[in-house]
Amino acid sequence: MAAMKKLILLLSIPVAAAAFYLLAPISLPPLPLSFTLEEGSLTHAAGQMQKEGILKHPFPFVLLARAMGKASSVKAGNYEIDHVLNPIQLLYKITGSDFTQSRITLVEGATFGEIRRELDQDPDLGHDAGKLSDKAILSMLGAPESSPEGLFFPDTYYFAKGQSDLSILKRSYLMMQKRLGKEWQNRAAGLPLSDPYQALTLASIVEKETGKERAMVAAVFLNRLKIGMKLQTDPTVIYGLGERYDGNLRKKDLLEDQPYNTYTRPGLPPTPISMPGLKSIDAVLHPADSKALYFVAKGDGTSYFSNSLAEHNKAVNRYQRK
Repeated sequence: MAAMKKLILLLSIPVAAAAFYLLAPISLPPLPLSFTLEEGSLTHAAGQMQKEGILKHPFPFVLLARAMGKASSVKAGNYEIDHVLNPIQLLYKITGSDFTQSRITLVEGATFGEIRRELDQDPDLGHDAGKLSDKAILSMLGAPESSPEGLFFPDTYYFAKGQSDLSILKRSYLMMQKRLGKEWQNRAAGLPLSDPYQALTLASIVEKETGKERAMVAAVFLNRLKIGMKLQTDPTVIYGLGERYDGNLRKKDLLEDQPYNTYTRPGLPPTPISMPGLKSIDAVLHPADSKALYFVAKGDGTSYFSNSLAEHNKAVNRYQRK
């Protein structure tokens, strides 16, 4: 009888330990806490949360997710924790099982005007930014920049229904500062960029120029900046035209001098022209090893890169003028 009681006691210890783990609050950094999960496996997600200080020991959390059949249900995106959670509640949050959550995706290449419209149209958000000017929004976010363009990180943001749209902008702004700062610290040597904001500005141009060959396109623009050559890129002109742009860029538009016309003015435009993604930022701060100064679209989604104007003109005749 005594042996049976001892066996029951031994068996109950792991059960009690498991119950304690499931229900005990997670020890978290100061709240509110924003973190991002990248695409990847459950183990990768648990490792990311360990780096953020959310999980001290990821292995029990991985076992929990597998036991509950949630191992393949982790959703990539940006999350916010504003109150203490236990492991089950955290699992529900990152697998989309927390039905109090909604989500919104800010897309690479969008302008701030497009972001504002996206936020205004989301029925699950509280709309506090809609009545504010761009300048007032920056002030509310504590952002020192004079323009909001390009300052927000493109990602999927999960939020509680009714949450203010300003909170999404705040998280996105802080995420861009974090990601850009990290990339800037690890940048390649010898770049003709004086600060992270210049890198952000050039990354926004790369984002609008191409979805492929970002590192090569970035190299072209960086090579031009090094020798004082004008960037001569259409997306900046289009941005400067604003509502006057009707989908057709004309020769007179390229000749009209305005702050964003990189055909008439040297150097970078005064602000970013879009919201660049991490791939474009990485391309600018780690460009391809190339001396190319020109590129022309080949019509298949790729470009032909040239080191000289003569070579470039031949490529234009071949791929554009046929």
